[in-house]
Amino acid sequence: MANSEPHLGAAPRAPAVLYEKDGPVAIVSLNRPEVLNAYNVAMRDALFEALQAVRDDGDVRTMVLRGNGPAFSTGGDVSEFGSAPSPITAREVRWHRDVWGLLHALPKPTIAAVHGFTVGGGFEMALLCDLCIAAADARFGYPETGLAMIPGVAGTQTTPRAVGVSRALELVLTGRWLTATEAFNMGLVVRVVTPEQLRNAAIDLARRLCELPPTLAARVKRAVDEGLDLPLAEGLALEGRLASLSQ
Repeated sequence: MANSEPHLGAAPRAPAVLYEKDGPVAIVSLNRPEVLNAYNVAMRDALFEALQAVRDDGDVRTMVLRGNGPAFSTGGDVSEFGSAPSPITAREVRWHRDVWGLLHALPKPTIAAVHGFTVGGGFEMALLCDLCIAAADARFGYPETGLAMIPGVAGTQTTPRAVGVSRALELVLTGRWLTATEAFNMGLVVRVVTPEQLRNAAIDLARRLCELPPTLAARVKRAVDEGLDLPLAEGLALEGRLASLSQ
């Protein structure tokens, strides 16, 4: 009979997501560098918990989302595709742990600090943050359609809002690669820095945003996010209501 006892010399598995605080800045790091931060169930659960911590910690004013290793994220871990017990079970899990809805709905400013491969779900994660800073070596793309899939982490919704319908369709349908400079020129990225500058540049920007009163930052985010889906007159009315709360 094979020995069923755990191997005592095995190193403990590293957390899929790391959470740390630098004063009022929360730093959330994807931590599966050996697979270029491919997103699996363990990372989903850990990221959900980290985002809840960001939301609920009154001392946290902003968040930086980054990746350890040579890439930000290559998206979904294909080794887990089809591993859910059933489509119904998979849907129930997503309903109860809506990571992407939680990320998008955070009332605190969020910054994606991306480098290396930022593709598929990784690209989509970056766009769910409020701002994205990219290292010069970052490469963006949507390979999902080439794999007979629709981008499933809000890419079909966030991309047209960022760059317009025609450019979004071209990116999603062709799956072509974007350099950091191209992403900047399209408005997907707010700043391009060297890889060595990336972490500090993102934290410096986060600290600047920490100077805003938390309620003001939350209302500005709400005005922009909700206003995008409203006719102009209703958007202006929303802006007026939110502005009156700040006076």
